[in-house]
Amino acid sequence: MFEEFVLAASTADLTEEPRAREDADAVEFRMDLASDPLDQLAGYDGELPLVVTNRASWEGGEAEGLGRYDALSTAIGHDAVAAVDVELAALRGTRPDPAQASHATALRDAAREAGVDVIASVHDFESTPEPAALVDLLADAAGEGDVGKLATTATAPADALAMIEATHEATAAGHRVATMCMGEPGRHTRAVTPVYGSKIGYAPVDPANATAPGQYPLATLRELVDGLRERGADEDYL
Repeated sequence: MFEEFVLAASTADLTEEPRAREDADAVEFRMDLASDPLDQLAGYDGELPLVVTNRASWEGGEAEGLGRYDALSTAIGHDAVAAVDVELAALRGTRPDPAQASHATALRDAAREAGVDVIASVHDFESTPEPAALVDLLADAAGEGDVGKLATTATAPADALAMIEATHEATAAGHRVATMCMGEPGRHTRAVTPVYGSKIGYAPVDPANATAPGQYPLATLRELVDGLRERGADEDYL
């Protein structure tokens, strides 16, 4: 699914999917924010493929306990689900406890057997590490999943530059990655990192329901990404 850039429209309400079709390539279904998420999945008849996320409370979401893996295991059985997000820390058993690893890796194995891509994700809500540390995180995440996702918090332009540099280096090393900086100083990275290899972007279907700081409206991000990528491919522009 992620051979090319995919713009995922984030929502906790799958009835919003028709509103996303014009600009999105997929829908990120935030199960942790949704009412009756499994019922929503069972009734889904939309056109866009789904990325299912059941984000743990310890990494910025609202899902609690090991039961979130059961819900994700059920979700990947639906034909519309093309990818599942699993936290790198869970896959490695480093947060919140080692017991997470067996559940997370079992989910990953089941997803791969079902032909569902695995996004191994990392979120830093406080800072952006140095570029070398970012590259290492991306390599680790990409090694655990089919795509390594890294979202950090930018507090200065240098943080955005570090993420762009890390995206370029990780992609050049052969890793499939999705990268962005949260927060206003890094907002533009959501549009710029795809030029350097980032394979996934996220934007809310409804701007009022943004799931991370600094997200662009869906149509705006589509226009920005497409415009920059087209110009980046133009030799006269380069």
